[in-house]
Amino acid sequence: MSVAGQLLILQLVVFTVVAIVAGALIVVDERRDADEATRRTVTDIAVTAALFPEVAEGLVSPDPTSALQPRAEQIREATGVDFVVVVDPEGIRVTHPVPEQIGLPYTGHTDEARSGTPFTETYTGSLGPSIRTIAPVYDDGTLVGFVSVGVTRERIAENFVRSLPGILGLVVAGLVVTAAGGYLISRRLRRQTLGLNPDQLRRMYEHHDAVLHSIGEGLLVFGTADGSPRVDIVNDEARRLLGLEPVGAVELDALPATVRELAVADEARDEVHLTRDRVLVVNSDAVLWNRRRIGTVVTLRDHTELRGVLGELDSVRGFAESLRAQAHESANRLHTIVTMVELGRPEEAVAFATQELAVSQHLIDRLTGAVHEPALSALLLGKIDEAAERGVELTVTDDTELGPVPIPARDIVTLVGNLIDNAIDASHASDDPWVEVTVRQEDSSMIVEVADSGPGMSPEVLARAMQRGYSTKSEQRGLGLALVVQVVARHGGTLRTEPSLGSMIVAEIPVGGTS
Repeated sequence: MSVAGQLLILQLVVFTVVAIVAGALIVVDERRDADEATRRTVTDIAVTAALFPEVAEGLVSPDPTSALQPRAEQIREATGVDFVVVVDPEGIRVTHPVPEQIGLPYTGHTDEARSGTPFTETYTGSLGPSIRTIAPVYDDGTLVGFVSVGVTRERIAENFVRSLPGILGLVVAGLVVTAAGGYLISRRLRRQTLGLNPDQLRRMYEHHDAVLHSIGEGLLVFGTADGSPRVDIVNDEARRLLGLEPVGAVELDALPATVRELAVADEARDEVHLTRDRVLVVNSDAVLWNRRRIGTVVTLRDHTELRGVLGELDSVRGFAESLRAQAHESANRLHTIVTMVELGRPEEAVAFATQELAVSQHLIDRLTGAVHEPALSALLLGKIDEAAERGVELTVTDDTELGPVPIPARDIVTLVGNLIDNAIDASHASDDPWVEVTVRQEDSSMIVEVADSGPGMSPEVLARAMQRGYSTKSEQRGLGLALVVQVVARHGGTLRTEPSLGSMIVAEIPVGGTS
């Protein structure tokens, strides 16, 4: 049985029991109230009748019965009690609803009434059990008799039974209202639980929890609270990728700003987002229910390692292309030298060979002497050949000089290599493409300046790249720039454009210590 069905039955059982108990308590209370009301009524009637002058006059007359019987019956019929009995001082009945009982001793207690105080009791008399009050009658301060007024239990029970339909009606109405309310609650709960029973809900939760913890992608589920987004679910992988605490609730403010924006975004497909240490590919979809947005599902994939591997692969490919170009160029030069020797010009052949070697060796000597990091020297030499192969003149400025810095070689290669790649791509927008690179150490910072003949990157585009990464989906420069931004952010540096110098991007990283 579904949770809603079980709740409905439980509500009906509980409310039925409560209604029955409440009805029983009402009956008991009503019965007690009826007895109390009867006591007040018979007391008031007895005390009032005892004060009538004709009652005292009748008791001292020669024939009390003839004088008082009609008056007693008149009072009985007018008030609706079962008996009004007048008793003389010796306790003999002077009046009675049953004439045969006149002249017989009064069946009840009179001791307290003889002391001047009306007395009420429940007693079984000639008419059966009754609630009665006996009041003293005085004539000029002398006790001349008593007036006893009572209502039988049978009459009280009849009156009580007549009130039972109202009580039962109230109980039944309560049950009907309870059943209707329980049914409406059950319907609502059935919609919310999709008609599942507790075991199914428990198994679903267990499977849901197991899946969330086992999937390899980061998963965030945003709900809504009063129109504002809230974080409902964050699985283990998402906590790892976003650097969150492994356990505990996650507040919206604890997430990166770009991820928070996805909570209200309509859709995102393979967007590149940056954290301090990672490059994440993000997808998001709005969750709709009855055409109403109830939340957002966001998935995160870690592309940091993949992009690092691809970057290294690009570097290797660049070196390979450079070697191929050098081999091709060397073959051309060798053929030229051999031909010049065959033509009988050995001196010119030697001059030609030594001139090319001298230029190449000078560049190698300058970079290896000025740049302490071998990987950066190799990268620059490789990029010069690669740029030449692609028809771009790449120049490493004479003020390039970098000593030992506490930055991993991999990060330096990622930073400089991707900036140069972007510049080479951008330089093709001009008729005379060129790129100029400077890597130097100034005070306590490493500065990388890459200028090109392209149109440049506006500060707005660079700001967007620093927030979310930049990708055109048709080029790889977006992910390269994302990696640049990540390296700069990880080491506490800055990335900016220099509009006054044309198309130039400047990266500045403190080298007093890594962050």
